[in-house]
Amino acid sequence: MIVVDNIDGILLTPLNVINTSRGNVLHGMKVEDTGYSGFGEAYFSFIGTDVIKGWKRHHQMVLNLVVPVGIVRFVIYDDRKNSATFNNYQEVTLSKNNYQRLTVPPMLWMAFQGIGQQENMVLNIGNIPHEPNEADLKQVEELPFPW
Repeated sequence: MIVVDNIDGILLTPLNVINTSRGNVLHGMKVEDTGYSGFGEAYFSFIGTDVIKGWKRHHQMVLNLVVPVGIVRFVIYDDRKNSATFNNYQEVTLSKNNYQRLTVPPMLWMAFQGIGQQENMVLNIGNIPHEPNEADLKQVEELPFPW
């Protein structure tokens, strides 16, 4: 197993946090941002501490993932035969202290784990509406990653 800094096609985009006395504003995505490829839907997913969700591979959906609450570790696996990063993994941990947007193109496997001690929340801004038949699923144990 090889863990690399950047799987081909993965983008990490720093996001702005505007601190105000009446409450902070956390940016998510603008139409002119790198990684924006259209809008289909936005949804929130909560994940408990030490819980792992995954593996999932979308055929068409581009994921734009932001963690405004808690700490979440994402693991991406590349099994695309013609990719320069074939058979590699990438780990990215996002939180309010590492406030970035993770853009994951189609055909990469992804799983994620809640590692914050309180509530952990992920926002996905997908380029298409969720369609269950456009994704593949695997159990966490099916890909050899040392969680």
